[in-house]
Amino acid sequence: MAEEEQQPIPAADSSASPSLDVGSLSLDPPLPPPSSAPSSSSAPGLSLQERFALVRSVGEECIQEDELLNLLAKKPNPVCYDGFEPSGRMHIAQGVMKALNVNKLTSAGCTVKIWIADWFAQLNNKMGGDLKKIRNIGRYLIEIWRAVGMNLDNVVFLWSSDEINSRAHEYWPLVMDIARRNTLPRIIRCSQIMGRSEQDELTAAQIFYPCMQCADIFFLKADICQLGMDQRKVNVLAREYCDDIKRKNKPIILSHHMLPGLQQGQEKMSKSDPSSSIYMEDEEADVNVKIKKAYCPPKVVEGNPCLEYIKYIVFPWFGSFEVVRQEDNGGNKTFASVEELIADYESGALHPADVKPALAKAINQILQPVRDHFKNNSEARELLKTVKAYRVSR
Repeated sequence: MAEEEQQPIPAADSSASPSLDVGSLSLDPPLPPPSSAPSSSSAPGLSLQERFALVRSVGEECIQEDELLNLLAKKPNPVCYDGFEPSGRMHIAQGVMKALNVNKLTSAGCTVKIWIADWFAQLNNKMGGDLKKIRNIGRYLIEIWRAVGMNLDNVVFLWSSDEINSRAHEYWPLVMDIARRNTLPRIIRCSQIMGRSEQDELTAAQIFYPCMQCADIFFLKADICQLGMDQRKVNVLAREYCDDIKRKNKPIILSHHMLPGLQQGQEKMSKSDPSSSIYMEDEEADVNVKIKKAYCPPKVVEGNPCLEYIKYIVFPWFGSFEVVRQEDNGGNKTFASVEELIADYESGALHPADVKPALAKAINQILQPVRDHFKNNSEARELLKTVKAYRVSR
């Protein structure tokens, strides 16, 4: 998928690197938006502070808030970079949360470039390195985002292999420059971005991976890196690279929360572990069973995945959380805030036996359009059948 043509934007610092154009990042002088980006009317009626609050709400962490405010003040349509490695079925953290975050960003006037990292999945040996399978998974993930309600008006999907091949003369010198300016231990410290650890035995391809992901940020001319907390290290590497080449303007890092798995102690939902994940096309009965078996001890909030899902998925989606129960158990109640819910749960006024069915009902309501799409659309149905048959490799 070819990237939409954009007007060239002058570099912020002529001393940055004479041989490499790392593109525009946050801007000091106000410049007109690229012709392919939405106009400032994409955020009608929103003040600067409202746009800032909307964008900032996406991230658990922001590096740096003052830079983000300056960017939004100077550039009506900043470019947000998000990406994914097509490596298996999609769970609700990747499906629902990404749709929520992207819709917030586009509502604030941002253009979101979603990088379909097919070559990266191959480098990371996902699907046994079979690029055809990887591309099928990428198509399947896009189908889900369309079905769940991601607003695609200001979203561009870009396949990494296509884009890199079409502009190789820009991409590979940038990767090489990043690689030569960093030590091997510094690059290995970024291995978390691939789902690996520093102690894993990495292939040469996997060591090359962080240099490429760092280059992506500049290659896509991203102002904001909107990725999960697990991708933080490589985004920081990009800011350090700006220091190395004496570029004043740096990519702003907006790291979103990582949704935990369903079982005790699972800090991150894993698509390769069915007991950990709720998949986007799971049947209603599957969701009910998984939530019923989920870790959810009475009066315990810390490390409780059910409460996390309510906070990060149900409330942002519906604006409230409705519990149905017998009168002698307190009767039906609609919680208007997370704080109110947590207070009742910690006191014991709200029991796991009430939380779980209400959570399952809410998630099933969100997922129903996705199920309908894969049942009613023949191409999507065949694509899902194909993807389900793949064996997920770590």
